[in-house]
Amino acid sequence: MAHSSKINEPDLSNDSTLDYHIPVLLQETIEGLAIKADGVYVDCTFGGGGHSKEILKKLGPTGKLFVFDQDIAAKQNLPNDNRIVFIQQNFRHLQKFLRVNHCLSVDGILADLGVSSHQFDEPERGFSIRFDADLDMRMDNRQSITAEKILNTYSEHQLHKLFEMYGEVTNAKTLAKTIVLQRSIASIKTINQLKQAVKQIVKGNPNKYFAQVFQALRIEVNDEMGALKEMLLQSIGLLNPEGRIAVITFHSLEDRVVKTFFKQGNFEEEQMVDVFGNRTVSTLKSVNKKPIIANNEELKRNTRSRSAKLRIAEKK
Repeated sequence: MAHSSKINEPDLSNDSTLDYHIPVLLQETIEGLAIKADGVYVDCTFGGGGHSKEILKKLGPTGKLFVFDQDIAAKQNLPNDNRIVFIQQNFRHLQKFLRVNHCLSVDGILADLGVSSHQFDEPERGFSIRFDADLDMRMDNRQSITAEKILNTYSEHQLHKLFEMYGEVTNAKTLAKTIVLQRSIASIKTINQLKQAVKQIVKGNPNKYFAQVFQALRIEVNDEMGALKEMLLQSIGLLNPEGRIAVITFHSLEDRVVKTFFKQGNFEEEQMVDVFGNRTVSTLKSVNKKPIIANNEELKRNTRSRSAKLRIAEKK
């Protein structure tokens, strides 16, 4: 099965107006959420606040918007608006922290799974192949696992599967073997040390190759697939009838998880059947049969939108 890669480093050289993050599929997402003026909404990935800003425009004075972001840096983008509540948490804790804020149900949920351009542009975060820095890659600096820890402690088999699944690295097995060999000589602590350690086995365009390697490490460090699944499972209990969920993915694995969940209400590739022969039926109904992708105008304006896919579902 062919995979689309989530090479998330954006090319923003032609966009002088951007200082944090340019939202992808903005109008399509806002339209898809079918926002009610007095509704309650959640932006699971606040980031630069681009999507949230548009949601607020559609809300009336009694509307409410809860925004999640585990990166404290995102808080600087909060508008001065008493309808918005910022929650510095991973969206995998969606239900818990909405309840803490006395919110038991919502009319819409949005999650843009892309990495903020801002995070790529901060060298010390270790997200970008453009700089030398410690191999960090944590979205939330409060957590303990880093890319350095993964590279120096995971087994060869674990590293192989990690690079193969999350990075779609063509020679993932050789890469894992090389890392294990090099770290037995000296620990791999920085971006340049990693590049030097594996330079002899890089295949194809080095920038693309390392972008795939970094993508795999970032997904693992932040348990992005696990967090996505937990958020989706909680969304069903949170959404009001006819409430909507919109998810923007950048990687084929993410898109498949969202597609399967919207269709079946679980993450099984094969539709489950109970002892009576009844097939599982999701309480969600897809609004768009095929994922929405960026139009030519957006592709020219923002190259990172090329791998973005938007899926929207409504609770029955």
